[in-house]
Amino acid sequence: MAKGNTTKVASIDQRDPDGFGRWIGRHLEWMRVHNYSKHTVERREPSLVYFARWCEARGVARPRDVTKPIVERYQKHLFYYRQANGKPLSWASQVNGLNPIKVFFSWMARQNALLWNPASDIEFPKLPKRLPRAVLSSFEAEAVLAQPDLSEPQGVRDRAILEVLYSTGIRRSELVGLKLTDLDSERGTLLVREGKGRKDRMVPIGSRASEWVDKYILDVRPELAVDAHNDTVFLGLQGEALGAAYLTHRVGRYVEAANIGKTGSCHLFRHTMATLMLEGGADVRFIQAILGHASLESTEIYTRVSIRMLKAVHDASHPAAKKRAGATGSADGAPASPSSDQLELFSSLAAEAAEELADGEDDEASSEDP
Repeated sequence: MAKGNTTKVASIDQRDPDGFGRWIGRHLEWMRVHNYSKHTVERREPSLVYFARWCEARGVARPRDVTKPIVERYQKHLFYYRQANGKPLSWASQVNGLNPIKVFFSWMARQNALLWNPASDIEFPKLPKRLPRAVLSSFEAEAVLAQPDLSEPQGVRDRAILEVLYSTGIRRSELVGLKLTDLDSERGTLLVREGKGRKDRMVPIGSRASEWVDKYILDVRPELAVDAHNDTVFLGLQGEALGAAYLTHRVGRYVEAANIGKTGSCHLFRHTMATLMLEGGADVRFIQAILGHASLESTEIYTRVSIRMLKAVHDASHPAAKKRAGATGSADGAPASPSSDQLELFSSLAAEAAEELADGEDDEASSEDP
């Protein structure tokens, strides 16, 4: 798929007031005015631009000239598309490519710019409900956590980062955005501000992870902090907040160094946390609340779950937070007989992982601190 500057709406011809360039620009502006998150706007833009270029290459230069057969043909194009490595797009990537188009034409119809929505009847591919490809056992997770060199300031920082990812299962974007005021080691909680869907949530954090974060903040962060007004928790060598790509590179390098025969990065710990808590006896609905997942069936339940109850469930089921005899992960780190609720959870996690890949999680990042 097209990358770089070619994914920006400015790269499309803006001269035609009824052309794709103008209408996509208006749509993105409408989203910003109506308080859509910057991440959502940035994610939708490349898919819309790619679709516009695909249409223009076939003589369709205006949204009003798009028909249902054209949208169906584009869906087939995504199915048969092959990446540079020869692999097809994942089902999740195909859905991610189609959804912005459906939303765009629905918006145009509401603006009375179209008499009807050519994408209204589009059917997205069904996402498979399956177990994640790679999940760490508790033994493997501990091996990864042991990789940072604790004699170096970066090593202490990175150990704290790994502990937070493993204990809380927060997303990489949520970790890099953490502020000092979001941490409450006394209560054993962590506040995620404007997670997915721009929703705040309180997340339990284990005592060991809290201790490592406290050690980093007391012993290392003062050496890294350049701006006294910068309250971001995890900083680079220049005192700047860590970038998502850098964090992916750093965590992935520790997974590789552990020599456990598995690959992955930040999202691997999100999968692992959920799986090991399930094995430890936690109800899937509590895990969904911690992860920040929301489904129509469980929204009402989440509103009744207090952080104290979540903390108790976390302490009782997370291997790095509990102390009980024989508490070890399974050999492959996956439940033997997942229920439908568990499969739904894993499917959501797999879709998240696909989104992160689409955001460039696997792109090669600089090995230097920002």
